[in-house]
Amino acid sequence: MNWLLEPFQYEFMQRAFLACVLIGLTNGFLGAFVVIRRMALTADALSHSLLPGLALAAIAVGLNPVGLLLGGLAAAAIVALGGQMIARSSRIKDETAIASLYVIAFALGIVLIKYARVKVDLDSFLFGNILGVADSDIWTSLAISAVTLVTLLALQRPLLLTLFEASVARTQGIRVNAILTTLILLIVLAMLSSLQAVGVLLSLGLLILPAATMYLLSDSYQAMSWGGATIGVSGAVIGLMVSFWANIPSGPAIIMVLGCGFLLAYLFSPKYGIVTRALRPRHLHEESLQRWEDGK
Repeated sequence: MNWLLEPFQYEFMQRAFLACVLIGLTNGFLGAFVVIRRMALTADALSHSLLPGLALAAIAVGLNPVGLLLGGLAAAAIVALGGQMIARSSRIKDETAIASLYVIAFALGIVLIKYARVKVDLDSFLFGNILGVADSDIWTSLAISAVTLVTLLALQRPLLLTLFEASVARTQGIRVNAILTTLILLIVLAMLSSLQAVGVLLSLGLLILPAATMYLLSDSYQAMSWGGATIGVSGAVIGLMVSFWANIPSGPAIIMVLGCGFLLAYLFSPKYGIVTRALRPRHLHEESLQRWEDGK
């Protein structure tokens, strides 16, 4: 057991462990709503659009956690609202408008980082380094986790009704646009809390992979959200340990562990796994129905 406990003799590993638990829980739980809503590409655009806000914050106030948080929020809001404005005022569709803006924002962020008041390692913004997490980062992640989980639990019923039946939600007096805006805000907050761990480029994986894995394993929303949170925490912690033992970057290690879990679910899920379905004996009526469909 010494080999298992050895990493936690170091203070930086203890802080990294706490960060993994917080961001894994938050992203895994929130990811269920993102997968149900089919917002993965939107979330990807938002993650990339954080970079210019982070760069401007680094120019103005250095690496102050509050400054970085506000800068990232502002940049994501500009891209999200700007994409909607372009889509409503031209023939460009929503996804094209947001994609165009986030590519521009990402390129701008790379340029602006050169002018930061402090020395900034671009790789740490892009890929993260959870071993360098500070106490202020832990407190920021804790605050974001608390706000995210409390908000999602409080708005669970109107949020799910909005995601599945927006028209019905409107007839019941639910402010659909406000609910969706809140969801986008929570996505941005979760990604900001993940930056130190996995960076801008890989934060989408921490948000999507746990929920996508549970989507292959269960049809229940409750199982998908809490199971995603469990997978998020487990994958982040295991990835952290792998990065320590193998001496590889922590961000990619975390995403690779979560990716392995997703691939295993894709192959061997009891109900939806492709290998499981191929090996499962087919019922006579299923074979008859298949022959009838093939003959149509």
